[in-house]
Amino acid sequence: WPLRSGVPERAAVADTYRAVAELLAAGGSGSTPAYDDARHAVTQSLNQSYDIVLAHRARHHGRSPELTRLLAQLNAITPVVEAAPAARLSGTPLPPEVPAAVRHLASAVETGYTGPIGLRLPTPTTETARAVDHALRHAAEVVTSPDVDPHGIDDRLGRPAALSIRAARAARDVALSAASWRYGLRLALCIGIAQALVSLIPVPRSYWVALTITFVLKPDFGSVFSRALLRALGTVGGLVIAAAVLAEVPRGWWDVPVLFLLAPLIPALTPRGYGYQTAAITPVILLLSDVLNRQGTALLLPRLVDSLMGCAIALVAGYLLWPESWHTRVGDRLADAVEDTARYVEGAFGPDAVDPPARARMRRRLYRNLSAIRTEFQRALTEPPPTGRRAAAWWPLVVAVERIVDATTAARVRVKHGADPPSAGEVAQVARQLWELAQGVREAETLYAVRTDLTGPADSVLEPLRQEVAAARAIASPH
Repeated sequence: WPLRSGVPERAAVADTYRAVAELLAAGGSGSTPAYDDARHAVTQSLNQSYDIVLAHRARHHGRSPELTRLLAQLNAITPVVEAAPAARLSGTPLPPEVPAAVRHLASAVETGYTGPIGLRLPTPTTETARAVDHALRHAAEVVTSPDVDPHGIDDRLGRPAALSIRAARAARDVALSAASWRYGLRLALCIGIAQALVSLIPVPRSYWVALTITFVLKPDFGSVFSRALLRALGTVGGLVIAAAVLAEVPRGWWDVPVLFLLAPLIPALTPRGYGYQTAAITPVILLLSDVLNRQGTALLLPRLVDSLMGCAIALVAGYLLWPESWHTRVGDRLADAVEDTARYVEGAFGPDAVDPPARARMRRRLYRNLSAIRTEFQRALTEPPPTGRRAAAWWPLVVAVERIVDATTAARVRVKHGADPPSAGEVAQVARQLWELAQGVREAETLYAVRTDLTGPADSVLEPLRQEVAAARAIASPH
């Protein structure tokens, strides 16, 4: 690790730049799945990079020039991200030199290059092109600058001591939250039931029951219902492979090439789903266990029984007995996001508009919350009916809210680079429609059509925003 000091942080920031390059490459294609996926990838990458860099900075005693540079580089890519929605709404694909320039900057970030860098960018001719060009040249200046003012970074993101205090406060809030206590009670109940059963029923390897429960109940936004079923199915599939290996492969050095073949399946199959991951891990674990205890195929039945017991306990005592786990109110968090979007519109164009740093923080917080909501909805989609069906009905509105935020950011970028600002009446009308939409989402169990009467000049910078708000309010529940 001493030779790799700072490498993970630089790699994370460089990956964020590459994600932004993919977003710009998809920007001229309109509201396509490719653009939506690229935007979500940028949000996740920004979240991860800020978390990694700020966590390292909070642990670092004193000022670190390297971490200060990385934070400045993350801040510098934000205007490029803000210009991407404007490029998408323009309907004209960006020249290939633009995403290529961002990838060039990503390489400079990853290597720590601080010399002159040439950006071969075409001459901008529109408001959107000027916004992208200005943002890219600013990012290039920050990336290649050997010295960064640490005070500007601290003023925006907080001093290291304040970061440590905030981290401790966040940890305290998590530990004392109602959700944490409910999860602890669910896990304790399941482990207690497991220990009671294995004390009454002779189970050769009773610890596998508790391990299975812990893996299935792991609080990573996964559905307990689907994880329990997938772990049971994956265990059965993995045991079929393990049976062939333990029965046919002689003990001794033959275990080495077999592990060379089986172990790479774990990272290869993990992205395909939890069931595939379980099926890949099971034969590896059993082969390693056989190296220690020499029981061979006698390990198969205990593993099957213990895993199925653990899955059944987690499914009943950790899922069915807790209505909150299978009766998710998916609309509340989405309504909060719509209200935050209304505040963002008012902060960007209203009479009490906030300054650019505060607006950037609002946008980052909103995108982070939308990313968490998207993850929560994806978890809810895997739940059995009616939760999964209800989440599927709400999903189009999640995408619509993300596009509303994009349209607001694009309008703000266009105004900054020469477009006429909207009138106070236009801003108030859009914000009012968003507040009404939020109230409707919060009060409804299912989506319903909402009357939309947004009007305004067709050449206004808020026209794309009005169209997105109208589309969101017109979404109806399926019959």
